[in-house]
Amino acid sequence: MRLMAAAVLIAGCVGVSAITGVAPASAPSHHAGKQQDRSGGKPPVPGPRDTCVWANDYECDEPGIGTGACAVNTDESDCRAIRSGADNDSCQWANDGECDEPLFGTGQCVQGTDRSDCGDLFSIRNRLDSCVSAFNGVCDEPGRGGSDQCEARSDRADCQGRARPLGINDHFFGNDDRVRVNVDEAPWRFVGRLEMSGGAQCSATLVGRNVVATAAHCLYGAGTLDARGRFVSASGALSARITDYLIDTGYSYVRFSTTEEISGLDWALLRLDQPLGDTLGYASVRGLARERAALTSIMQAGYAWDTGAHLAANLACRIVEMRLDQTFAHQCDTTRGDSGSGLLVRTPRGFDLIGIDSAFRPNTDGPQHYVAVSASAFAPHLAAFVAGRTGVPSDGGARIKARGG
Repeated sequence: MRLMAAAVLIAGCVGVSAITGVAPASAPSHHAGKQQDRSGGKPPVPGPRDTCVWANDYECDEPGIGTGACAVNTDESDCRAIRSGADNDSCQWANDGECDEPLFGTGQCVQGTDRSDCGDLFSIRNRLDSCVSAFNGVCDEPGRGGSDQCEARSDRADCQGRARPLGINDHFFGNDDRVRVNVDEAPWRFVGRLEMSGGAQCSATLVGRNVVATAAHCLYGAGTLDARGRFVSASGALSARITDYLIDTGYSYVRFSTTEEISGLDWALLRLDQPLGDTLGYASVRGLARERAALTSIMQAGYAWDTGAHLAANLACRIVEMRLDQTFAHQCDTTRGDSGSGLLVRTPRGFDLIGIDSAFRPNTDGPQHYVAVSASAFAPHLAAFVAGRTGVPSDGGARIKARGG
């Protein structure tokens, strides 16, 4: 399947629960890791006009109503429900309590055929916030009364509104509160995009002259560890190659992806071949005290799948639950591509990184929980890695991983 934008996940603003210690669950989680994609199987019955190369991939690709990757009347089966003008529940997986649309859910249903589980997606489906002026409060798509500087269907929040269904994987807690930020100002200039050789794209934050912090699962583009890649600054003007990495000895990608037993180990430190922090600055690292969590306003910024090459940020969101496994649940609007992004707080000295966005967990009582790894999980290993005493060469070599965690 070809996506409308480089896909690599997360979400926003629901009721705050008590800040208490909660033991991690051990049941398998089919939503671990924001880059995971369960699409496959169950293609629609081919129609007589399914001649596009992208036909029968569950995603409508005709212009005007879909992604535009196919010519008119060449993706009939994928576009049938959308063309009717109203979503329905004709998918075999409808009404199972889980959104199964591509991009917004598991990808097991054709677009427009799982309405009860996904909510009303008609006004936001196959639209992005990739325009440079997105999130400015003015609809800038052609003929909509604004500047006309945006391409059609690229200014979604401003043109279609910020309300979002609660059941989708882009968990915005009912409302998309993200904004554009000045990438030349702190702390946004500390943030950048990871472009991994294995194909994964994630977000990361500078925490040293030549060190960035991100999620460990970002190093497993196809399920196999590959730490080669580069970090690109938020402005796009600077980049550096990854030379070494550090992950916890107990981290297992398979275990992380299928259980919630090692959620607190989903962190990675990456050494760069250029001291970008000398130019851009970097965040300090500290774990947040449990008693201060409920009172702390946090910030986040990352490269979501739906914002193109532009950084999108949350300026004031909350921690909703501190857990005993060195993770916490938060309310920042995040989605695919935000994996590895930093959760930041302002201090008198500057900005501290207090966590790394990691995964989301099912929640039977409401919107799914967004989970971040607390900085307390990797802060004890930072000094030795910055000094070059620990780490594994990204292109192979002796493994020197962090003990414990």
